[in-house]
Amino acid sequence: MAAADTVTGFEVHDVRFPTSEQLDGSDAMNPDPDYSAAYVVLHTGSGPRGHGLCFTIGRGNDVMAAAIRSLARYVIGRPVPTTAAALAALHHDLTHDSQLRWLGPEKGVMQMAAGAVVNAAWDLAAARAGLPVWEFLAALTPEELVSLVDFRYLSDALTPAEALAILRAAVPGRAERAARLKAEGYPAYTTSPGWLGYDDGKLVRLAKKAVAEGFGQIKLKVGADLDDDKRRMRLARDAVGPGVRIAVDANQRWDVAEAVRWMTALAPYAPHWIEEPTSPDDVLGHAAVRSGQPVKVATGEHVANRVVFKQLLQAGAVDFVQIDAARVSGVNENLAILLLAAKYGVPVCPHAGGVGLCELVQHLAMFDYVAVSGSWEDRVIEYVDQLHDHFSDPVVVERGRYRAPAAPGFSARMKPASIAAHRFPDGPVWRARRSPRSRHGEQEVSA
Repeated sequence: MAAADTVTGFEVHDVRFPTSEQLDGSDAMNPDPDYSAAYVVLHTGSGPRGHGLCFTIGRGNDVMAAAIRSLARYVIGRPVPTTAAALAALHHDLTHDSQLRWLGPEKGVMQMAAGAVVNAAWDLAAARAGLPVWEFLAALTPEELVSLVDFRYLSDALTPAEALAILRAAVPGRAERAARLKAEGYPAYTTSPGWLGYDDGKLVRLAKKAVAEGFGQIKLKVGADLDDDKRRMRLARDAVGPGVRIAVDANQRWDVAEAVRWMTALAPYAPHWIEEPTSPDDVLGHAAVRSGQPVKVATGEHVANRVVFKQLLQAGAVDFVQIDAARVSGVNENLAILLLAAKYGVPVCPHAGGVGLCELVQHLAMFDYVAVSGSWEDRVIEYVDQLHDHFSDPVVVERGRYRAPAAPGFSARMKPASIAAHRFPDGPVWRARRSPRSRHGEQEVSA
């Protein structure tokens, strides 16, 4: 087989951005994140490369990079995947190594690592086809899409036949919805005003700026102090007015009873949803929070796999499903989650706070609109205005809407100069910081 048709190299980088210095990304559970990416590049003999990443918040990014590197044996020397069958086979091989699977199974670091490689393969396949990933996916037949999904553990809630029926029902309107998406863009909301470390003045200024830029929804981090949250919600509501939605996010801070008490107290300020009110693994806890107070419940960015999403939907525990492009095992598993949400009639509002996540997840939401749910009613993609300039094809948000990507691939290619500058711990951005190991508690060596 010619080198051009084979994956010839597998490159992994530990890339970190010192966002903790400005408290960007800060919340009640994660007060000082350094937005980071364990970044993988698939090389071929010629033609485009494949790019993927796992998002972390600093320490542990080296662990993610090592986990990704452990999967190289399944990729190097493999024919470049360009079809649904090849992409399904790669996903299966990456998630069914019995010794690596033991570390999960199908959750945690290895699941995320598999997702980074799977997503890099989709980037490569779509680039070879000359299409953005959302269009590449939407051009597949219902039968091809169903073949991508691992239905093990799902068939009590979603069978292949049911999935096929959902996808076939969406076929007649695909072209019309794709044209509308390209003309109008996809609805967005912004978390940029709401980081917990921001002072009141910055919160108000950024909330007003978001409304002026056309966003119909913002999000605030909550959960550290109830009186502070009441004050911040009041300030935000006064800043944006009654017609703009304000979602709130506790980032898993509470027990169930505390979540019910806290949200009952914030309910007069009309929060649109409470996100991650308790442990992402606690299906019955989410159901109890949903039934115990008046605010709708959203979760998903830390949900480990399709099985927990299945249970959340079966239990009636969520009003909004929040997929994450880099948490589960890539496009294939996110397709399973989109199909589950479509069956249960629950809107999908993707998580995108973090380096590269906006770039990735826009494709999944747009594909869902075109070829799965056929709707963007009550659906929005999160947007955070940080670090996009490090990508070759960054997201574009205009008047509160994501513009549909047109460049081939998954929008995941990070600029080589950005990788070099932010490589941890030896890139110049980190070398310039005095004693970075003592500041960040690191005892790491270069990957």
